[in-house]
Amino acid sequence: MVEAQSWTTRRGSNPRFESNNDQVLDIPVTPTAEIRQQHYSSLFSPNILTAAIIASWYFSNIGVLLLNKYLLSFYGYRYPIFLTMLHMLSCAAYSLFAIKWLEIVPFQQIHSRRQVFKILALSVIFCFSVVCGNTSLRYLPVSFNQAIGATTPFFTAIFAFVITCKKESAEVYLALVPVVLGIVLASNSEPLFHLFGFLVCVGSTAGRALKSVVQGLLLTSEGEKLHSMNLLLYMAPMAAMILLPFTLYIEGNVFAVTLEKGRGDGFMVFLLIGNATVAYLVNLTNFLVTKHTSALTLQVLGNAKAAVAAVVSVLIFRNPVTVMGMMGFGITIMGVVIYSEAKKRSKVTAH
Repeated sequence: MVEAQSWTTRRGSNPRFESNNDQVLDIPVTPTAEIRQQHYSSLFSPNILTAAIIASWYFSNIGVLLLNKYLLSFYGYRYPIFLTMLHMLSCAAYSLFAIKWLEIVPFQQIHSRRQVFKILALSVIFCFSVVCGNTSLRYLPVSFNQAIGATTPFFTAIFAFVITCKKESAEVYLALVPVVLGIVLASNSEPLFHLFGFLVCVGSTAGRALKSVVQGLLLTSEGEKLHSMNLLLYMAPMAAMILLPFTLYIEGNVFAVTLEKGRGDGFMVFLLIGNATVAYLVNLTNFLVTKHTSALTLQVLGNAKAAVAAVVSVLIFRNPVTVMGMMGFGITIMGVVIYSEAKKRSKVTAH
C-alpha cells in the first residue's frame, strides 16, 4: 500500500520549492552615462580622442557645405527649403536619440509657456538663417559663401549695440574694418558673383549673428537656460513645422517630386539621408569640441574652417578664383582673428 502524502510532504520533496535563505541574487547595477563615457574614453588616449573629435568637426562642417552645394547646384535638386526641413527633422530625431537613449547630456524640460515662445522666436531666426544659407549655395561658390559667412562678428557687434546697447572697445570696432574691407574686395573680384545669392548669404550671416544675440537675451535666467543639445531638441521640430507651409507654397509638389525621383534614383535618397545626418553631426561635434577642449578652441577652428572649406571646394568643384578675391578672403579671415583677440583682451580688462 502506498503511503498517502500530505501537501507539505509533496512540497518538501520537490527541490524547486525548497527555499534557501542564504542564497542572494546579485543583480549588477546599470552603469550611468558618465561611467559609460569614461569607459569609452579610457580605450583611447586623450590626445587621440581630441584629434578624432576635431577631425569629425571639420568633416561634418565642411561635408554639409559640399553636400548642399552638390545637391542644389550640380545634382539638380532645387528645393533648399525642403532640404532645410529635412535637416530639422533629422536634428530632432537624432537629438531625441542622443539625449534620451545615449544620455550625452541630461534631459531638460520646458517649464513655462513663456519659455516655449522664446524658443519659438529663436526657431524662426534659425529657419531664416539656414534657409538663406542653403539657398545661397545654389548661386554662389562655397569659397565666396564662406568669405561672406566670416563676417558674422561684424553683424554680431551691430545687433549687440542696437538690441542690448552693448558697446565694445575702440580696438574691437577697429578690428572689424578689415573684416568688411576684405569682403568688399572679394565681392568686386568674384567671377561667379550673383546678386541674389549674395543678398541671401548676407541675410544668412546676419541671421546667425542675430540668433546668438537674441539667445543670450532671452534665455538668461537660471530656470530658462538650456544646454545647446537640449535647445536643438526643442528648436528643430518647431523649425520643421515653420518650414512646412513655406516649402508647400513656394516649392509646390516637392514631396511628390522627391518620392518619384527617389524611386528611380537610389543615389539621391542616399545623398538626402547622408546630408541630413551630417547636418546633425555639425551640432553634435560643436558640443563635443567645446566639451573636450574649450569654447576658444571652437572659435579658432571656426576661423580656420572657412579657409579650409574654400580650398577644398575649389579643388572639388573647380570654380574660378582671382588673386584679388583670395586676397580679400585672407584680409577678412585676418580681421576675424584680430577681432577675436581684441574681444579676449577687452574681457580680461573688464574683469
